[in-house]
Amino acid sequence: MKRTVDVGERLPLLQSIPLSLQHLFAMFGATVLVPFLVGLDTSVTLFTSGVGTLVYIFITKGKIPAYLGSSFAFIAALSAIIGVAPGQAAPADRVAVAMGGCVAVGVCYLVVAALIAKFGTGWIDRLLPPVVIGSVVMVIGLGLARVAVVNMAMNGGGPTYRPEFFAVALASLAIAILAAVFLKGFLGVIPVLIGIVGGYVVALLAGQVDLSGVAAARPLAVPPFVLPRFTWAAIITLAPISLVVITEHIGHLIVTNNVVGRDFVKDPGLHRSLAGDGVATMISGALGGPPNTTYGENIGVMAITRVFSVWVIGGAAVLAVLMSFLPPVGALIRSIPTQVMGGICILLFGIIASAGIRMLVEAGIDFSQKRNLIIASVVLVIGVGGAEMHFGSVKIDAMPLATYVGILLNLVLPRGMEGTAANGAVAEAPDV
Repeated sequence: MKRTVDVGERLPLLQSIPLSLQHLFAMFGATVLVPFLVGLDTSVTLFTSGVGTLVYIFITKGKIPAYLGSSFAFIAALSAIIGVAPGQAAPADRVAVAMGGCVAVGVCYLVVAALIAKFGTGWIDRLLPPVVIGSVVMVIGLGLARVAVVNMAMNGGGPTYRPEFFAVALASLAIAILAAVFLKGFLGVIPVLIGIVGGYVVALLAGQVDLSGVAAARPLAVPPFVLPRFTWAAIITLAPISLVVITEHIGHLIVTNNVVGRDFVKDPGLHRSLAGDGVATMISGALGGPPNTTYGENIGVMAITRVFSVWVIGGAAVLAVLMSFLPPVGALIRSIPTQVMGGICILLFGIIASAGIRMLVEAGIDFSQKRNLIIASVVLVIGVGGAEMHFGSVKIDAMPLATYVGILLNLVLPRGMEGTAANGAVAEAPDV
């Protein structure tokens, strides 16, 4: 049985650094992808991600192990404001306007956190019972399945399937699984890091690693920070998306509850968690980075390793800040092929989905009742099916949309639907 490292436990430095590196590598690909797509600076994003995580840990009293990275929910809106093609550096004046809207997003987080602090969290139990929560958690993991398998593992971030990339991804996955199952002691708690390093070596031998960026990087540089400029257009465009990410934040916090075995919604409180995310996003916007959100990849790492220490998470944040000043180090990590991370994410995202199944089982959800069956079925299909809604430049993606639908169904479906699914029309399959 693998030993659990508790939230407040501090490990020796030589053990803590590799564990922190695991979290750093797990979040790195997604965190730097957002600035790449919208035209922001990667070094600034790493800096604000690390600082934001440290601020979050402080505001939550060191009680919630969570890493904050770039949010994908704002990609479309930021691209519309900044207006550059992926991979191109954006003019500072456009970035400044976009950052004004990002600061406003953080303010929205704080407003919602204040309302929760005043009125409590009892309404959450009403809106998000186990049948909704468990289904949404499954969506969080399964909704990312195609990203991990097709976009990353099979295509290597490119437009077409590459069998040689998929082979490397499967090798990375196999190494991580073997490390998790067969290695003992300290090596048994860093299977993700071992999988990434092993996959990197395989990719290097296969000629799939590009080290040109490492050679061209300057040895030391200060990230090019950009101060925000506030305009109503950017605020109106970005601020409403905060509601989407707040929903995502609650979902991630519930997953973390299940993984760690504590109720972080009550202690230190959902209001503190949202406030930490909000302040981190305000700091990010004030310096030129995208809005932050808690990361499912890092939750997956904790689920595998059973290491929940905020000191380990904080160590990853410190490493991210240091890396932002060391271009060669950042370039080396960016040289990790997408297909390597794809193989690892197959495991990480799958574990998140499994956590949702576990929540449904432990809550004793009876799927012979039509009400439970309908809620879970609709949430899963909308979330995994990739449904989305657009309101101008605001897009509600599948995961938050599935959450909203689950909440709505839970509120409107009568509690008296106690007939079993086996005898109801819902369970009747058409003849084929």
